[in-house]
Amino acid sequence: MMGRRRVPAGPEVWVVCREMIPAGSVFAFLAEHRRRLFPRETFADLYAPVNGRPSVPPGLLATVVVLQALQGLSDEEAVGALRFDLRWKAACGLGLYDQGFDPSLLTYFRRRLARSSEPDRIFGIVRAVVEQTGVLTGRTRRALDSAVLVDAVATQDTITQLIAAIRRVARQVPGASALIAAHCHAHDYTDPGKPKIAWDDEEAKNALVSGLVTDALALLDQLSGRHLDEAAEQAIGLLALIAGQDVEPADGSDGTDGRWRIARRTAPERIISTVDAEARHIHKSRQQRDDGYKAHLAVEPETGLFTAVALRPGAGAAHHESAVAPGLLAGEHGPLQVLADAAYAAVELRAALAAAGHRLLIKPPALKPAVIGGFTLDDFAIDTAGGTVTCPAGHTVPLAASGGRYQQRRATFTGLCAACPLRDRCTTAKTARVVTIRPHHQLQAAARHQAATDPAWQDDYRRWRPMVERAVAWLVTKGNRHLRYRGTAANDRWLHHRAAALNLRRLITLGLTYTSGTWNLAPITP
Repeated sequence: MMGRRRVPAGPEVWVVCREMIPAGSVFAFLAEHRRRLFPRETFADLYAPVNGRPSVPPGLLATVVVLQALQGLSDEEAVGALRFDLRWKAACGLGLYDQGFDPSLLTYFRRRLARSSEPDRIFGIVRAVVEQTGVLTGRTRRALDSAVLVDAVATQDTITQLIAAIRRVARQVPGASALIAAHCHAHDYTDPGKPKIAWDDEEAKNALVSGLVTDALALLDQLSGRHLDEAAEQAIGLLALIAGQDVEPADGSDGTDGRWRIARRTAPERIISTVDAEARHIHKSRQQRDDGYKAHLAVEPETGLFTAVALRPGAGAAHHESAVAPGLLAGEHGPLQVLADAAYAAVELRAALAAAGHRLLIKPPALKPAVIGGFTLDDFAIDTAGGTVTCPAGHTVPLAASGGRYQQRRATFTGLCAACPLRDRCTTAKTARVVTIRPHHQLQAAARHQAATDPAWQDDYRRWRPMVERAVAWLVTKGNRHLRYRGTAANDRWLHHRAAALNLRRLITLGLTYTSGTWNLAPITP
């Protein structure tokens, strides 16, 4: 049952301590407008109409969630602030002696939101305020970017993951404990600690890996064909992934003799922890390597407002910047000027955005010459319609289809490179230079030419692109680069709450007021 307005315990802080609450702050704004921002009916679908004991009013919980996301606090820290911080009490309409509520209510509230038809409604409420103010009217630029968010669990090595996955099967699958006791002997799986071996002994470590993989395969074989619930199926699927992603047959073995070793490679989209199976290794650049997720952002660069956000695992083609970007722009109306760095330069995304009528300020990736300081693809005259390629030395050869799923075409300068005076600047190949042309080549070439020669393009990119870095800094500051939750869904809810809180703070800075029944931006007195 949905709770109603709470009766303050003691004098209401906003009434008796108003002069102590910073004017123009989020706290003062919520004290004045909390009920308008989060009206009771907005959350009615989350609660049964009459059954049960009245809960804490959802408007109060939503206010705490916004302040919690803004200050980057845990549930216990947020309730602590609600009990002892006058600013929080004023913002939430509490009395001086009000003790707040149990921190678990925040968990239950987030679960109700997650299971509802509008899990991101708090972000949607603030977005509706943005639209009503008209602050984005006429502002048709959107900057796209992503930020690495570090996961809330420790990365596990292969041995730890194998043991943890088998232990999970024991917990989730009925009867699995007896099967493990009967068929799995490489480790005592009732012991939560690490195996007691000489960890600096490579042979001992290999023997342990072989035993753990053999146990995992034996357990999977014993459980195959069973009809199980979702949790049990997920535990078995996770064990199968762990047993296959990091190991390979030992030298001279095909795996049938039970000899395995840790693979000399990293599996694509490798699971890095059984505690959070959706977190991934992230290579944002050659220098930056982390574990966790990526926050994908669309920002109006002049105001710094987030127009859309999404959190995805940090690896995999389906979660790449270019794959997520169309969803970030899906709610926009009319052509935009889209600013983004080279991570968004995938030709499919560029073609789709260009077809939608957007003006693109997407930085094209630099071409890598075959010889340092030598010729790049743009130094060749490529006629995709006529099917020819002319090299810098003036030799022309035909383009031929190379086959394959990428529909590439190739031009091979066989017999023309050996005596060419420009060979040292063109290729290191023993035979001849090969030029590979991909679909939409003309589109990418035109983008590189525009970025290199168009002063207007360069001025706009230099002016507006840094603004999104400011928004990213707001997002991750004060410890908010480190996530507090496990799994994509829970962390995506946090990201939306964080963006909503930052948008609300930004609107207040811009002069947000409520007059004549609508949200407006009042002129700010210098």
